[in-house]
Amino acid sequence: MQHKKTKILSVFGTRPEAIKMAPVINELKYLKSTIDTVVCITAQHREMIDQVLKLFDIIPDYDLNIMRTNQDLFDITTHVILGLKEVLKKEEPDIVLVQGDTTTAFAAALAAYYFKIPVGHIEAGLRTYNKYSPFPEEKNRHLLSVLSDLHFAPTMWAQSNLLNEGLSPNKVWITGNTVIDALYSVIDRVTRNSVFWFNYFKNKYNIKLYDNSQLILVTGHRRESFGNGFENICMSLKEISENRPDIIIVYPVHLNPNVQKPVRYILKGQENIYLIDPIEYEPFVFLMKRSYFILTDSGGIQEEAPSLDKPVLVMRDTTERPEGVEAGVVKLVGTDKQCIINSVFELLDNELLYAKMSESSNPYGDGKAAEKIVSILSDELIKK
Repeated sequence: MQHKKTKILSVFGTRPEAIKMAPVINELKYLKSTIDTVVCITAQHREMIDQVLKLFDIIPDYDLNIMRTNQDLFDITTHVILGLKEVLKKEEPDIVLVQGDTTTAFAAALAAYYFKIPVGHIEAGLRTYNKYSPFPEEKNRHLLSVLSDLHFAPTMWAQSNLLNEGLSPNKVWITGNTVIDALYSVIDRVTRNSVFWFNYFKNKYNIKLYDNSQLILVTGHRRESFGNGFENICMSLKEISENRPDIIIVYPVHLNPNVQKPVRYILKGQENIYLIDPIEYEPFVFLMKRSYFILTDSGGIQEEAPSLDKPVLVMRDTTERPEGVEAGVVKLVGTDKQCIINSVFELLDNELLYAKMSESSNPYGDGKAAEKIVSILSDELIKK
């Protein structure tokens, strides 16, 4: 008598989710004799998610394709729930896997709950305990913890948050962060192709990444920084570039119009600032590896940079990843113009500070998080 295979439905919609889910999905493929893996993307970020799927060789079974021009949180939430309604009815999975803190992840967990389907939450337990910072991510992940049944915490700190909120210790595991798995899988490829990527940025964007040039890599997209926050960030970058013609600033600009408008208006034409289109993960890892340090509001980069020995200045007032701050590789600089400028100059000019930040160890895992998560999933679902 043939036993029915366990069915796991993975749902994600943005580029960071895709990067962090890819190692788990690819690890699940090794268990295809006992586990049926189904992948549904919402395409909350259309262009940026397609790049990651190609890189990690993932072909979705379902593509809700929800992205619309000027979509807001109401649009994303309702389109994900309604789109998943038919997928869940058809597939009847044994568990739904979500990752992180996006609106896609929250809405997918809510849809699964409506069908009384268990939810596994990857990267559970991150908190600032400030409901509007980051917005809406902070409440998304808090609500995800209420809706989820299995909680995969990346660190001991994240686990302690969940236990303090009353979750069962038997349903919370420390696994490390899957972004380190993804990064390790790409670093070797980047190293092999470094000459290609050097020429790619030189020919396409006229960026000459010589060994003696100090590159500051910038990313910014947080919703809570829209408006004055982004204007401050851009004004600080302008002043830094004008005062330090010896450095190169490379900024892959997020496609959101709330980011594009101030960035293009304030920084266009600055000689040593290169505003480029969002790039695929492999060339982005090349830029991270080549950078002197990184200026960002991204969560994933706070986790990846320590593995590359790169200091990170975080343009936010709070972080749900305090482990990097405690380890000394991350510093919070907020969106205050002068604070950003002072922190950048200090890191450029203070060799002792730079050495201290770049030599800190990575608190986010050893690159085996996906293996641990799949092992736990397998044990728990078999138990059930």
